[in-house]
Amino acid sequence: MSQLLGEFECKIDSKGRLRIPSGLLTLLSNMNATKVVLNRGFEKCLNLYPKDVWDDVADKIGSLNDFVKQNREFKRYFLRGATEIDLLGNDRILLQKRLLEYAGIGKDVILAGQGNRIEIWSKEDYDKLMENEPEDFSAIGEAVMGDIHFGGVSTSDSGGPPQ
Repeated sequence: MSQLLGEFECKIDSKGRLRIPSGLLTLLSNMNATKVVLNRGFEKCLNLYPKDVWDDVADKIGSLNDFVKQNREFKRYFLRGATEIDLLGNDRILLQKRLLEYAGIGKDVILAGQGNRIEIWSKEDYDKLMENEPEDFSAIGEAVMGDIHFGGVSTSDSGGPPQ
């Protein structure tokens, strides 16, 4: 399966339209993504999901028990503002004003591929986030990826992912 990868500096026009870079359009096309869903991210960013990926996420969220308060709250906050959008002419998407305000996005943005989705950040916030790289990124990698198997070999058995 294709992955959405790379970092792209872009601009939003005065009407809230964003031109998707050709590299990301190609990746979306390889994923047969004819529609996308825009949503709030957990941090102050926006997420752009290919429609079929969003459908999988929405199905999982829809299966949460509504009789549990925490589930209802999660669903409410996660799904608010989620919008299915089509590419406009010239490979552009229209970003809703409310979502732009939530993410503090002005004119300059960074699109960051995150595998199955694209994060959309204000350039300033993204640069600040990337400047705060953890001191021991290696320890985080081990904690998160330590028990995942690569090519039949556990990372905990081999001391890490293959080189």
